[in-house]
Amino acid sequence: MRHNKKFNHLSRKKGHRDALLANLAIALIQHKRIFTTVAKAKALRVYAEPLITRSKKDDMANRRLVFSYLQNKEAVKELFGVIAEKVAERPGGYLRILKTTHRLGDNAEMCMIEFVDFNENMLEATTAKKAKTTRRSRSKKAAAPAAAPAEAPAEEAPKAEEAPKAE
Repeated sequence: MRHNKKFNHLSRKKGHRDALLANLAIALIQHKRIFTTVAKAKALRVYAEPLITRSKKDDMANRRLVFSYLQNKEAVKELFGVIAEKVAERPGGYLRILKTTHRLGDNAEMCMIEFVDFNENMLEATTAKKAKTTRRSRSKKAAAPAAAPAEAPAEEAPKAEEAPKAE
C-alpha cells in the first residue's frame, strides 16, 4: 500500500532519485538557474528549500546535515556563503519555477528554476511597481496650491526676455 507517499517518484528507485535531486541541487546552487522538466523542478523545490533554510543559520551541525544531502564541498560553501546572505531576511519561497517550452524529443514540459533573489531583472521590476495608487480623488485644497507656484516662474521669464531686447 502507498499510504502517505504522495511525492513524485520520478519513475526511479530511491537511490537513483536521491542522486538525481542532489545533482540538480548542486547545479542550481552553483549556477543559480537551471533548465529542467517541470516534474523534476517541483521535486527539486521540495528537496532544496529545507537545505536553503538550514543555511541561514551557519553552524557545524547544519553544515554537516546539508553536506550529507549534497556531498559537494564547493556547493556547501556557496550555499552557506553567498546564498545565505541574500536569503537571510526572506521567510521562505527561495526558488521560482517559470515554465518555458516543450522539449522537442518527447514533448516534455520544460521550465527554468532559479533563486528569487539572484534575478536582477525581476528585482528591478518589482521595485518599480511599488508606487501606491489610491482610488480616492484629490481634494480641491490640495490641488490648488500645486498650481499656484507653477504660474509664478512663468511671469518672471518674460521679464528676463525683455531686457536683452532693450540693448
